[in-house]
Amino acid sequence: MNNFSTKLTNWYHNHKRDLPWRNTRDPFKIWLSEIILQQTRVDQGLSYYHKFIDRFSSVKDLAKASEDEVLSLWQGLGYYSRGRNLRKAAIQVMEEFNGVFPKDSVNLKKLKGIGDYSSAAISSFSNDEKIAVVDGNVYRVLSRIFNISTPIDTGQGKKEFNTLANALISSIDPASHNQAIMEYGATVCTPKKPLCNNCIFSDQCEAFNNNLVYSLPVKSKKIKKSTRHFHFEFILKENKVLLQKRDEKGIWANMFQLPLTETTSDQSPFSEKIELNWQCKHVLSHQNLFCKFYISNDNSSREGIWIELNQVEKYAIPKVIDNFLSQYFQ
Repeated sequence: MNNFSTKLTNWYHNHKRDLPWRNTRDPFKIWLSEIILQQTRVDQGLSYYHKFIDRFSSVKDLAKASEDEVLSLWQGLGYYSRGRNLRKAAIQVMEEFNGVFPKDSVNLKKLKGIGDYSSAAISSFSNDEKIAVVDGNVYRVLSRIFNISTPIDTGQGKKEFNTLANALISSIDPASHNQAIMEYGATVCTPKKPLCNNCIFSDQCEAFNNNLVYSLPVKSKKIKKSTRHFHFEFILKENKVLLQKRDEKGIWANMFQLPLTETTSDQSPFSEKIELNWQCKHVLSHQNLFCKFYISNDNSSREGIWIELNQVEKYAIPKVIDNFLSQYFQ
């Protein structure tokens, strides 16, 4: 398929969405967008991108920020290690690259939180490096068009798709090629409702012509989700709320939370005097959290910090706790 890249980039220039990170060659801004959009839809990530750009005009500003501030801005995006790595990488740029954000994939991979995909995307979009970007959208497009059934979550699969993607990439405009194939996967060759009848590759797509569209791409592993039961206590004293800081490991690392008791079942660990106020199911990638929130007056021997209610928003707290506070004070 010698005209693959030309066909794809022509489609892209006529149909691409107008997104702010596509109108810049600044590796700092492109990096921010790539990290924010990992595991995040564009429509959700857009507001976070603007939030970070408005607060941090340069990598230097971000490097000076505290972890609490960065995580507070990140609240609601999930995968909070991305936010922590964002700050660590900014510090690396200041200390190891004299404040100049690298543009080549080799040096980009030295930064915290940047792997093969992110380094390829940033170097391609900011510096036209000829290196293929391979993400979930690219796996889907290539597996369907070329009928590749090798599981994408195996070493063999990753190597096979990476080799094909690099063989197809344009030498003339690698940045547009990479943007195009990701855009195509996001808007046309979608997971559940692909627009096969409007696809520019429908006559060549092996999956479409062999009724295999919904069978590709293939994954060999299924995520096993664990179930956890969280019981949070909402303790007020003189218009202040008690918060505790979580450990450095596990979900919500280093973030602040209401006092928590975890149990093996949904049965309350508290006495009947403590009132259940709200409950919800909170879904994470590998865990289902069943959360209950109780109104409590027990503050006699609790560790933590007392925060004025109007100052809580300055602290990095998990989205599920923020949701509880919002409904409690509405």
